[in-house]
Amino acid sequence: MTALLWLRRDLRLHDLPALVAAHEAGGDVLPVFVADPTLLASAGPVRRAHLSAALAAARESFDGALVVRVGRPEAEIPGLVREVGAASVHVSRESTPYGRRRDRRVERALGDVPLVATGTPYAVGPGVVRKADGEPFRVFTPFSRAWQEHGWPSPAPVPARVAWRRTVESAPLPWDKDPATAVVPTGEDAALARWEEFLEQDLADYDRTRDRPDLNATSQMSVHLKYGTIHPRTMLADVAAHPAGRSKGAQRFVAELCWREFYADVLWHRPDSAWADLREDLRGMDYEDAAGAAADHVRAWEQGRTGYPFVDAGMRQLLTEGWIHNRVRMVVASFLLKDLHVWWPHGARYFLEHLRDGDVASNNHGWQWVAGTGTDAAPYFRVFNPVTQGQRYDPDGEYVRRYVPELAHIPGAAVHEPWRVPDGLTRGYPDRIVDHAEERAEALRRYEAARR
Repeated sequence: MTALLWLRRDLRLHDLPALVAAHEAGGDVLPVFVADPTLLASAGPVRRAHLSAALAAARESFDGALVVRVGRPEAEIPGLVREVGAASVHVSRESTPYGRRRDRRVERALGDVPLVATGTPYAVGPGVVRKADGEPFRVFTPFSRAWQEHGWPSPAPVPARVAWRRTVESAPLPWDKDPATAVVPTGEDAALARWEEFLEQDLADYDRTRDRPDLNATSQMSVHLKYGTIHPRTMLADVAAHPAGRSKGAQRFVAELCWREFYADVLWHRPDSAWADLREDLRGMDYEDAAGAAADHVRAWEQGRTGYPFVDAGMRQLLTEGWIHNRVRMVVASFLLKDLHVWWPHGARYFLEHLRDGDVASNNHGWQWVAGTGTDAAPYFRVFNPVTQGQRYDPDGEYVRRYVPELAHIPGAAVHEPWRVPDGLTRGYPDRIVDHAEERAEALRRYEAARR
């Protein structure tokens, strides 16, 4: 008797409750990944390349037994069940709107063969933590307190002596090759190695250094959480056991993991918030047409040629590495929304296309946080100044010079205002496409008009 282990956002061997359930079902276990054309269509080459690398690593973790199929899951999974005579299909419970719809389609197509959901990609499953009256949380801080009080189980053990099914044909790997795959090693071993490095070198000081993109001080574990090559429950257990586990840095890092869980919980209760304003009070906002009148400005933003070095460094980092430091993500998002007056879904889609860690819950609700249409209690008038943000968080200009070579000749913090340097704009770097002070005033005017 065979149990199918259908992997999605859980490409690992350790701390995988669905694997435990498949093993306990008796007989052998066939791990499978279905390359869903719907999901692949929304991912750019960097994310597809990282997925391919993660699958190659997962095949090694599962001792060569991982099978890959390409097609619609509601056809591929039942077909594989019939092919091997599987008695059950085991998964980690999905929480995204598309994932939940997909799993319902697969469950119907399976008929009498059960689709068994065990565990989730989160320490606490979305929808579990609620207020005392049973309502979901809408604000992070009370959610965080309740999440901490609820707690989470210990990491799941790896079953002993799993009998892998090895007689099934698989699609070849990889599908996409991209230089960006060399930027971050991918797979379970790489995730655990990077995690150990962060714990020993950066956890204790995380609260002081996490906002500095010029430093390599963040965990960069988002890509590993995206593909499930590590589980947040493992990370939380390791933080608690670490000598620095009670430090302010550790507390801040746990809060960042909680943000990921919070946004997944919001999306669970409000699936419409994936692509629509969570809060209705700004639905009358006047936005520019990203494909029309604002197209040239939007293109400059996408290419990292706005004339604001901190913004441009971030957008070029996105294009070259498929990743942006979180502080810079907020600044580049604010520039598109508040300086160019474009509605947030355009930026969210662009990020999902290019980010190697693109996650719809975290990405889209992060954009709404900046837009003032999401969970944050602060109103729309939070506008990030792209110059002062650079001066504060990239004080020596090293981050800008790393990604904007046209400004490499400008020393120190002066790189954030090249228009003030005599030869600042002589090496191909563009002048500012808008005046930030004027656009900030315009953003506030539109906010007041929407409120009225």
